[in-house]
Amino acid sequence: MQDKTHLVDDVTGHRRMRRNRKADWTRRLVQENRLTVDDLIWPVFVVPGTNVVEPIAAMPGVNRMSVDKLVEAAKEAADLGIPAIATFPNIAMDLRDETGSHSLSANNLINEASRALKKHVGNIGVITDVALDPFTSHGHDGILRDGEIINDETVDQIARAAVVQADAGADIIAPSDMMDGRIGAIRRALDSAGHQNVGVMSYATKFASAFYGPYREAISTGGLLKGDKKSYYIDPANSMEAVREAALDVEEGADMMIVKPGLPYLDICWRLKEAFGLPIFAYQVSGEYTQIKAAGMQGWIDEERAMLETLLAFKRAGCDGIMTYFAVEVARILSRR
Repeated sequence: MQDKTHLVDDVTGHRRMRRNRKADWTRRLVQENRLTVDDLIWPVFVVPGTNVVEPIAAMPGVNRMSVDKLVEAAKEAADLGIPAIATFPNIAMDLRDETGSHSLSANNLINEASRALKKHVGNIGVITDVALDPFTSHGHDGILRDGEIINDETVDQIARAAVVQADAGADIIAPSDMMDGRIGAIRRALDSAGHQNVGVMSYATKFASAFYGPYREAISTGGLLKGDKKSYYIDPANSMEAVREAALDVEEGADMMIVKPGLPYLDICWRLKEAFGLPIFAYQVSGEYTQIKAAGMQGWIDEERAMLETLLAFKRAGCDGIMTYFAVEVARILSRR
Protein backbone atom coordinates (compact mmCIF):
# COMPACT_ATOMS: atom_id res chain seq x y z
CA MET A 1 0.00 0.00 0.00
CA GLN A 2 1.24 3.50 -0.91
CA ASP A 3 2.45 5.59 2.01
CA LYS A 4 0.39 8.81 1.94
CA THR A 5 1.99 10.39 4.98
CA HIS A 6 4.07 12.73 2.87
CA LEU A 7 0.92 13.98 1.12
CA VAL A 8 -0.66 14.80 4.45
CA ASP A 9 2.53 16.56 5.49
CA ASP A 10 2.44 18.62 2.29
CA VAL A 11 -1.16 19.67 2.87
CA THR A 12 -0.78 20.42 6.55
CA GLY A 13 2.79 21.68 6.48
CA HIS A 14 3.38 23.46 3.18
CA ARG A 15 0.09 24.18 1.42
CA ARG A 16 -2.03 25.92 4.00
CA MET A 17 -4.06 28.48 2.09
CA ARG A 18 -5.30 30.01 5.33
CA ARG A 19 -1.88 31.50 6.16
CA ASN A 20 -2.59 34.48 3.92
CA ARG A 21 -6.01 34.92 5.52
CA LYS A 22 -4.90 34.88 9.14
CA ALA A 23 -5.01 38.63 9.83
CA ASP A 24 -6.53 41.79 8.45
CA TRP A 25 -3.15 43.11 7.30
CA THR A 26 -2.30 39.93 5.36
CA ARG A 27 -5.71 39.84 3.73
CA ARG A 28 -5.26 43.44 2.62
CA LEU A 29 -1.73 42.72 1.42
CA VAL A 30 -2.78 39.90 -0.93
CA GLN A 31 -6.15 41.26 -2.06
CA GLU A 32 -6.39 40.81 -5.82
CA ASN A 33 -9.10 43.33 -6.69
CA ARG A 34 -10.12 46.62 -5.14
CA LEU A 35 -13.11 48.90 -5.51
CA THR A 36 -12.35 52.63 -5.51
CA VAL A 37 -14.34 55.78 -6.13
CA ASP A 38 -12.62 56.00 -9.52
CA ASP A 39 -14.64 52.95 -10.63
CA LEU A 40 -18.03 54.66 -10.25
CA ILE A 41 -20.44 56.23 -12.73
CA TRP A 42 -23.64 57.63 -11.21
CA PRO A 43 -26.82 57.30 -13.33
CA VAL A 44 -29.34 60.04 -12.53
CA PHE A 45 -32.90 60.85 -13.59
CA VAL A 46 -33.84 64.37 -14.66
CA VAL A 47 -37.32 65.93 -14.74
CA PRO A 48 -38.64 69.32 -15.89
CA GLY A 49 -39.19 72.17 -13.46
CA THR A 50 -37.25 73.69 -10.59
CA ASN A 51 -36.68 72.63 -6.99
CA VAL A 52 -38.00 69.14 -7.75
CA VAL A 53 -36.77 66.08 -5.86
CA GLU A 54 -39.20 63.26 -6.56
CA PRO A 55 -38.73 59.80 -5.00
CA ILE A 56 -39.08 56.80 -7.32
CA ALA A 57 -41.29 54.24 -5.60
CA ALA A 58 -39.70 51.23 -7.31
CA MET A 59 -36.17 52.41 -6.49
CA PRO A 60 -35.96 53.31 -2.79
CA GLY A 61 -33.34 55.98 -2.20
CA VAL A 62 -33.29 57.15 -5.84
CA ASN A 63 -34.95 60.41 -6.92
CA ARG A 64 -35.88 62.20 -10.08
CA MET A 65 -34.38 65.68 -9.92
CA SER A 66 -34.90 68.95 -11.75
CA VAL A 67 -31.79 70.41 -13.32
CA ASP A 68 -31.08 72.82 -10.45
CA LYS A 69 -31.24 69.99 -7.90
CA LEU A 70 -29.15 67.77 -10.18
CA VAL A 71 -26.43 70.41 -10.19
CA GLU A 72 -26.40 70.40 -6.39
CA ALA A 73 -26.23 66.60 -6.27
CA ALA A 74 -23.51 66.54 -8.93
CA LYS A 75 -21.37 68.92 -6.89
CA GLU A 76 -21.50 66.49 -3.96
CA ALA A 77 -20.68 63.58 -6.27
CA ALA A 78 -17.72 65.45 -7.71
CA ASP A 79 -16.49 66.38 -4.22
CA LEU A 80 -16.62 62.68 -3.32
CA GLY A 81 -14.40 61.93 -6.33
CA ILE A 82 -16.98 60.27 -8.60
CA PRO A 83 -15.60 60.68 -12.13
CA ALA A 84 -18.81 60.84 -14.18
CA ILE A 85 -22.59 61.16 -14.21
CA ALA A 86 -24.91 59.52 -16.74
CA THR A 87 -28.13 61.45 -17.28
CA PHE A 88 -31.52 59.95 -18.19
CA PRO A 89 -34.49 62.28 -18.80
CA ASN A 90 -38.16 61.87 -17.94
CA ILE A 91 -39.62 63.76 -20.87
CA ALA A 92 -43.03 65.42 -20.61
CA MET A 93 -45.69 63.30 -22.30
CA ASP A 94 -46.81 66.09 -24.63
CA LEU A 95 -43.29 66.17 -26.11
CA ARG A 96 -43.24 62.47 -27.00
CA ASP A 97 -44.28 61.24 -30.43
CA GLU A 98 -44.00 58.22 -32.73
CA THR A 99 -40.51 59.12 -33.94
CA GLY A 100 -39.05 60.65 -30.79
CA SER A 101 -38.45 63.87 -32.70
CA HIS A 102 -37.84 65.93 -29.54
CA SER A 103 -34.52 64.07 -29.17
CA LEU A 104 -33.20 66.46 -31.85
CA SER A 105 -34.07 69.63 -29.93
CA ALA A 106 -31.07 71.55 -28.66
CA ASN A 107 -33.20 72.66 -25.70
CA ASN A 108 -34.55 69.29 -24.61
CA LEU A 109 -34.16 68.20 -21.01
CA ILE A 110 -31.06 66.06 -21.46
CA ASN A 111 -29.23 68.90 -23.24
CA GLU A 112 -30.38 71.44 -20.66
CA ALA A 113 -28.89 69.20 -17.96
CA SER A 114 -25.60 68.85 -19.84
CA ARG A 115 -25.21 72.60 -20.24
CA ALA A 116 -25.94 73.20 -16.55
CA LEU A 117 -23.53 70.49 -15.41
CA LYS A 118 -20.70 71.76 -17.60
CA LYS A 119 -21.31 75.33 -16.43
CA HIS A 120 -21.58 74.68 -12.70
CA VAL A 121 -19.71 71.38 -12.06
CA GLY A 122 -16.57 71.46 -14.15
CA ASN A 123 -14.83 68.50 -12.54
CA ILE A 124 -17.23 65.71 -13.44
CA GLY A 125 -17.77 63.95 -16.76
CA VAL A 126 -21.17 63.96 -18.47
CA ILE A 127 -22.36 60.80 -20.25
CA THR A 128 -25.56 60.90 -22.32
CA ASP A 129 -27.68 58.30 -24.07
CA VAL A 130 -29.18 58.86 -27.53
CA ALA A 131 -31.72 56.01 -27.41
CA LEU A 132 -35.17 57.25 -28.35
CA ASP A 133 -37.24 55.50 -25.66
CA PRO A 134 -37.57 58.56 -23.36
CA PHE A 135 -38.84 60.55 -26.36
CA THR A 136 -41.23 58.12 -28.07
CA SER A 137 -44.93 57.75 -27.37
CA HIS A 138 -44.63 53.95 -27.63
CA GLY A 139 -41.61 53.42 -25.33
CA HIS A 140 -39.34 51.78 -27.90
CA ASP A 141 -35.70 52.70 -28.49
CA GLY A 142 -36.29 53.36 -32.16
CA ILE A 143 -38.81 54.54 -34.72
CA LEU A 144 -41.82 52.21 -34.80
CA ARG A 145 -43.73 51.71 -38.03
CA ASP A 146 -46.31 49.01 -38.75
CA GLY A 147 -45.16 47.06 -35.71
CA GLU A 148 -41.47 47.10 -36.72
CA ILE A 149 -38.54 49.10 -35.36
CA ILE A 150 -36.98 50.78 -38.41
CA ASN A 151 -33.22 50.36 -38.02
CA ASP A 152 -31.56 52.71 -40.51
CA GLU A 153 -33.94 55.62 -40.04
CA THR A 154 -33.44 55.31 -36.29
CA VAL A 155 -29.65 55.27 -36.71
CA ASP A 156 -29.78 58.45 -38.78
CA GLN A 157 -31.81 60.20 -36.09
CA ILE A 158 -29.70 59.12 -33.13
CA ALA A 159 -26.52 60.14 -34.97
CA ARG A 160 -27.96 63.63 -35.37
CA ALA A 161 -29.09 63.62 -31.73
CA ALA A 162 -25.56 62.65 -30.68
CA VAL A 163 -24.19 65.80 -32.33
CA VAL A 164 -26.80 67.93 -30.56
CA GLN A 165 -25.84 66.32 -27.24
CA ALA A 166 -22.15 66.91 -27.89
CA ASP A 167 -22.91 70.56 -28.78
CA ALA A 168 -24.59 70.85 -25.35
CA GLY A 169 -21.48 69.60 -23.56
CA ALA A 170 -21.73 65.82 -23.36
CA ASP A 171 -18.26 64.31 -22.94
CA ILE A 172 -19.26 60.75 -23.89
CA ILE A 173 -22.16 59.54 -26.00
CA ALA A 174 -23.45 56.17 -24.77
CA PRO A 175 -26.04 54.77 -27.23
CA SER A 176 -28.18 52.05 -25.64
CA ASP A 177 -30.64 51.45 -28.49
CA MET A 178 -28.90 48.38 -30.01
CA MET A 179 -29.57 49.36 -33.61
CA ASP A 180 -27.21 47.85 -36.18
CA GLY A 181 -24.49 50.22 -37.37
CA ARG A 182 -25.15 52.98 -34.87
CA ILE A 183 -21.61 53.22 -33.46
CA GLY A 184 -20.02 53.94 -36.83
CA ALA A 185 -22.76 56.41 -37.74
CA ILE A 186 -22.39 58.28 -34.45
CA ARG A 187 -18.61 58.38 -34.75
CA ARG A 188 -18.77 59.77 -38.29
CA ALA A 189 -21.39 62.35 -37.31
CA LEU A 190 -19.40 63.53 -34.29
CA ASP A 191 -16.18 63.81 -36.28
CA SER A 192 -17.88 65.70 -39.10
CA ALA A 193 -19.28 68.18 -36.58
CA GLY A 194 -15.87 68.82 -35.02
CA HIS A 195 -16.42 66.62 -31.95
CA GLN A 196 -13.44 64.34 -32.45
CA ASN A 197 -12.72 64.41 -28.72
CA VAL A 198 -16.19 63.26 -27.65
CA GLY A 199 -16.03 59.56 -26.78
CA VAL A 200 -18.44 56.78 -27.67
CA MET A 201 -19.25 54.32 -24.90
CA SER A 202 -21.22 51.57 -26.60
CA TYR A 203 -23.90 49.55 -24.88
CA ALA A 204 -22.28 46.70 -26.79
CA THR A 205 -24.26 43.92 -25.16
CA LYS A 206 -27.67 44.94 -23.90
CA PHE A 207 -29.83 41.94 -23.13
CA ALA A 208 -33.61 41.50 -23.26
CA SER A 209 -33.70 41.32 -19.48
CA ALA A 210 -36.32 41.16 -16.75
CA PHE A 211 -34.24 43.55 -14.63
CA TYR A 212 -35.24 46.85 -16.29
CA GLY A 213 -38.68 47.34 -14.74
CA PRO A 214 -37.90 50.02 -12.12
CA TYR A 215 -35.94 52.06 -14.69
CA ARG A 216 -38.96 52.16 -16.97
CA GLU A 217 -40.98 53.55 -14.08
CA ALA A 218 -38.27 56.15 -13.49
CA ILE A 219 -38.50 57.53 -17.05
CA SER A 220 -42.24 56.81 -17.41
CA THR A 221 -42.02 54.40 -20.34
CA GLY A 222 -43.28 51.20 -18.72
CA GLY A 223 -46.95 51.86 -19.35
CA LEU A 224 -46.29 53.09 -22.87
CA LEU A 225 -44.37 50.11 -24.22
CA LYS A 226 -46.15 48.32 -27.05
CA GLY A 227 -44.87 44.74 -27.33
CA ASP A 228 -41.34 44.02 -26.21
CA LYS A 229 -37.75 44.79 -27.25
CA LYS A 230 -36.63 41.30 -28.20
CA SER A 231 -36.17 42.18 -31.87
CA TYR A 232 -33.21 44.43 -31.03
CA TYR A 233 -31.94 43.47 -27.54
CA ILE A 234 -29.85 40.29 -27.20
CA ASP A 235 -31.37 36.99 -26.07
CA PRO A 236 -30.11 36.25 -22.51
CA ALA A 237 -29.24 32.73 -23.69
CA ASN A 238 -26.72 33.91 -26.30
CA SER A 239 -23.13 34.60 -25.29
CA MET A 240 -21.43 34.12 -28.67
CA GLU A 241 -23.89 36.51 -30.27
CA ALA A 242 -22.98 39.06 -27.59
CA VAL A 243 -19.29 38.74 -28.44
CA ARG A 244 -20.02 39.16 -32.17
CA GLU A 245 -22.13 42.23 -31.39
CA ALA A 246 -19.30 43.74 -29.39
CA ALA A 247 -16.78 42.97 -32.14
CA LEU A 248 -18.83 45.01 -34.62
CA ASP A 249 -18.91 47.96 -32.22
CA VAL A 250 -15.13 47.77 -31.82
CA GLU A 251 -14.71 47.80 -35.61
CA GLU A 252 -17.02 50.81 -35.86
CA GLY A 253 -14.98 52.86 -33.40
CA ALA A 254 -16.29 52.35 -29.87
CA ASP A 255 -13.91 53.75 -27.25
CA MET A 256 -15.46 51.82 -24.35
CA MET A 257 -18.19 49.21 -23.93
CA ILE A 258 -21.00 48.56 -21.47
CA VAL A 259 -22.51 45.21 -20.48
CA LYS A 260 -26.14 45.59 -19.39
CA PRO A 261 -27.43 44.24 -17.02
CA GLY A 262 -24.38 43.59 -14.90
CA LEU A 263 -24.41 40.83 -12.32
CA PRO A 264 -26.29 38.19 -14.37
CA TYR A 265 -23.73 38.71 -17.18
CA LEU A 266 -20.35 38.62 -15.45
CA ASP A 267 -19.25 35.98 -17.95
CA ILE A 268 -19.87 38.48 -20.76
CA CYS A 269 -17.83 41.15 -18.95
CA TRP A 270 -14.91 38.73 -18.71
CA ARG A 271 -15.20 37.56 -22.32
CA LEU A 272 -15.27 41.08 -23.74
CA LYS A 273 -12.30 42.19 -21.67
CA GLU A 274 -10.30 39.13 -22.73
CA ALA A 275 -11.31 39.42 -26.38
CA PHE A 276 -10.90 43.14 -27.01
CA GLY A 277 -8.93 44.79 -24.20
CA LEU A 278 -11.06 47.94 -24.36
CA PRO A 279 -12.32 49.57 -21.17
CA ILE A 280 -15.35 47.53 -20.09
CA PHE A 281 -18.11 48.83 -17.83
CA ALA A 282 -21.04 47.03 -16.23
CA TYR A 283 -24.39 48.69 -15.68
CA GLN A 284 -25.82 47.50 -12.37
CA VAL A 285 -29.37 48.14 -13.52
CA SER A 286 -32.46 49.20 -11.61
CA GLY A 287 -33.71 45.68 -10.91
CA GLU A 288 -30.35 44.67 -9.46
CA TYR A 289 -30.29 47.78 -7.29
CA THR A 290 -33.87 47.31 -6.07
CA GLN A 291 -33.33 43.67 -5.10
CA ILE A 292 -30.45 44.60 -2.81
CA LYS A 293 -32.17 47.69 -1.46
CA ALA A 294 -35.49 45.96 -0.75
CA ALA A 295 -33.88 42.95 0.94
CA GLY A 296 -31.71 45.28 3.02
CA MET A 297 -34.71 47.34 4.09
CA GLN A 298 -36.40 44.15 5.27
CA GLY A 299 -33.32 43.12 7.24
CA TRP A 300 -32.94 39.95 5.18
CA ILE A 301 -29.38 40.78 4.09
CA ASP A 302 -26.64 43.15 5.19
CA GLU A 303 -27.28 45.79 2.54
CA GLU A 304 -23.89 47.50 2.70
CA ARG A 305 -21.92 44.27 2.51
CA ALA A 306 -24.08 42.89 -0.31
CA MET A 307 -23.79 46.15 -2.24
CA LEU A 308 -20.00 46.25 -1.98
CA GLU A 309 -19.68 42.54 -2.74
CA THR A 310 -21.62 42.85 -5.98
CA LEU A 311 -19.57 45.85 -7.09
CA LEU A 312 -16.33 44.02 -6.33
CA ALA A 313 -17.61 41.11 -8.43
CA PHE A 314 -17.61 43.41 -11.47
CA LYS A 315 -13.97 44.28 -10.85
CA ARG A 316 -13.12 40.60 -10.50
CA ALA A 317 -14.84 39.93 -13.82
CA GLY A 318 -12.54 42.39 -15.58
CA CYS A 319 -14.61 45.58 -15.51
CA ASP A 320 -12.82 48.91 -15.42
CA GLY A 321 -15.82 50.56 -13.79
CA ILE A 322 -19.47 50.26 -12.86
CA MET A 323 -22.53 52.35 -13.57
CA THR A 324 -24.54 52.05 -10.36
CA TYR A 325 -27.28 53.85 -8.46
CA PHE A 326 -25.25 53.09 -5.34
CA ALA A 327 -22.42 55.36 -6.52
CA VAL A 328 -22.83 58.21 -4.03
CA GLU A 329 -23.54 55.85 -1.16
CA VAL A 330 -20.45 53.78 -2.00
CA ALA A 331 -18.31 56.89 -2.41
CA ARG A 332 -19.28 58.03 1.09
CA ILE A 333 -18.43 54.62 2.54
CA LEU A 334 -15.07 54.53 0.78
CA SER A 335 -14.23 58.06 1.98
CA ARG A 336 -14.58 56.87 5.58
CA ARG A 337 -12.20 53.97 5.16
